[in-house]
This record gives sequence, C-alpha cells and structure tokens, in this order.
Amino acid sequence: MIKRYRKKLLIVALLISTGFLLDFYGLLEPEMLLGIARGYAEHWWLVIVLILLQAVMFTFALAGSLFLWVAAPLYQPAMAAFILAAGATLGGIGAYWFSQKLTDDWIARIENSHAYKLLHKQDNFFALFALRVFPAFPHSLVNYSSGILRVKLSHFILAAFLGVGIKSYIYASVIYNAASSASLDELMNISTYGPLLLLSALSLAGLIIRHWISSRKEA
Repeated sequence: MIKRYRKKLLIVALLISTGFLLDFYGLLEPEMLLGIARGYAEHWWLVIVLILLQAVMFTFALAGSLFLWVAAPLYQPAMAAFILAAGATLGGIGAYWFSQKLTDDWIARIENSHAYKLLHKQDNFFALFALRVFPAFPHSLVNYSSGILRVKLSHFILAAFLGVGIKSYIYASVIYNAASSASLDELMNISTYGPLLLLSALSLAGLIIRHWISSRKEA
C-alpha cells in the first residue's frame, strides 16, 4: 500500500517538474510555438499535431489552453475551434481516466457516502457545460474533478466538445481578425466574453430547473 502511494506521489512530482522545466526553457511560450507552426501551416498534418499536443498537455494538467494562441492566428475561426475542441476533449478524456488511476484508493473509501452517491446520480451535463464555456475557467480542474467523481462519461465528452468549441470559436474569431488589424484588447471586451457568461448562467439555470423538477416528482 505504501509503495502504491509513493508511486503516485512520484508521478505527481514528475508532472510538476515537467511543467516547471517546459516553462523555464520557454517551451510553453505561445509566440515560440506559433513561430514554429507557421513554418508548417500549409501541411495538413499540422492539424493532427496540434490536436495531439493539446491532448497530451491536458491529460497531464499542463497548459493546453495556450494552443488557442497558435491555432487561432493560423486557421479560420471554425477550423481553429474544431482543433481546440478536439484537443481539449481528447485531453479531457485522458485526464478523466488518469485522475481515476491516481485516486482509486480514495474513491473506494468514499463511494458509499451520501455526497458521492448524489454526485454520481446527478446529471452533470449542464454543470459541466457551464464550467466549460465560462471565461478563463481552468479545464484541468474540470477534467480531474470529473474523473475523481466519475461523472457520466457521455455527458463529460459532449459538454467538453460543445463548451470548448463554442468558447474557442468566439475567441478565435477575435484573435484571427486582430492578427491583421485590431488590438487583442477586444478579447477582454464585454462584447466578447458577455455571451459566454450568459450561456454559462443559462446552463446553470437548466441544472437548477432539472433538479427542481426531479424533486417535485420524488415528492
């Protein structure tokens, strides 16, 4: 048992160290990654590479979101949104399973608790979608929390792809246009993130309404 915990702690330590090293050597700088990607922008396989790189980074809770600043200037908004949504979804699935492997002993101890049963039973699509579209909310937190709590995988995947896709399309449209003319300050404009906040709020409202209807039926 002690050896298993040591092994898991070693994995976490290696992930943290990897993140620090990548950042120290500038390998997580969007400008550098964009400069490299521009040299291969005409090749079809760059799309696959960008998706896979995101998948790996999101799986291990690294800064996969930085690829927004790589894909958005190179591709039309719809294509950039697809690349970002696909990478984030695949990475989310990886993190979902990876987090379970790291916490299987802890899950075994709490799975009979009332809180765990409630979260496991609850349809989490609206909540997951709300978190995905909320501006600047960390995707890794959603990925790992979902894996630990074992939320319904079909809802997790759908919420990830739709939520990241919608948010990425809005951001990518601003960045793509700003790459040749306007200032990137537009990204922080209420007209940009306002619709995301509204969509997130509506999703949470849907969750509340669904819970209210379920409570009425049980009563």
